[in-house]
Amino acid sequence: MTRVHLFIPCFVDQLYPETGFNMVKVLEKAGCEVHYNPEQTCCGQPAFNAGYWDEARAVAHKFIRDFRTTDYIVAPSASCTGFVRNYYPKMFDNSAQHNDVKLLRRNLFEFTEFLTDVLRVTDFGAELQGIATYHDSCAALRECHIKEAPRKLLANVRGLKLIEMEDNETCCGFGGTFAVKFAPISVGMGEQKIDHAVATGAQYLISTDLSCLMHLDGIIRHKQLPLQVMHIADVLASGW
Repeated sequence: MTRVHLFIPCFVDQLYPETGFNMVKVLEKAGCEVHYNPEQTCCGQPAFNAGYWDEARAVAHKFIRDFRTTDYIVAPSASCTGFVRNYYPKMFDNSAQHNDVKLLRRNLFEFTEFLTDVLRVTDFGAELQGIATYHDSCAALRECHIKEAPRKLLANVRGLKLIEMEDNETCCGFGGTFAVKFAPISVGMGEQKIDHAVATGAQYLISTDLSCLMHLDGIIRHKQLPLQVMHIADVLASGW
């Protein structure tokens, strides 16, 4: 049995805990033994992106301690996964944590890539009736190089028709603190993304990253559009 440790990012823990539970449901169906360390906190990305590198490094130190394991670590977020993979080596270059970071990078996977690339399972018997379109988060595409894994998984969801939207690789405008510092630009980018999603006739807007989906859902609710955002873990846990 494959042992898996969950990394549940701040967004999921505080705002979308059901996605975490659905991820457990899917991983257990795939035959994994799932573990969760309740002492875990943030990976340090918000502080790092805001320019507080020393504070981010302190948080990252704790993250490394909390996930010092030879088992797989799986997260429902390409954003956090990409940050740890790509920026921890910079923060801990030529330090005592160098080897711990190498081990962490080797064991940490985003949820969809773990299912398709490690477990090699793409069909979970999920069912969701309707039309969906998929949002490629910048972190998934550019930090983790994830493009096909989510689509392989969604192709096996009974009753779900996936229609690609125009400019599906364009940023949605969230970008963490970018959405706060440059709100008008962020909203404009989000509105463009939503317009493309609505043009497909989709009922569901699906992604690997709840940070993007939260941003887009705010625009959807403001415009009162008939479009529901869903993390892919929630989709894969549907209908069984």
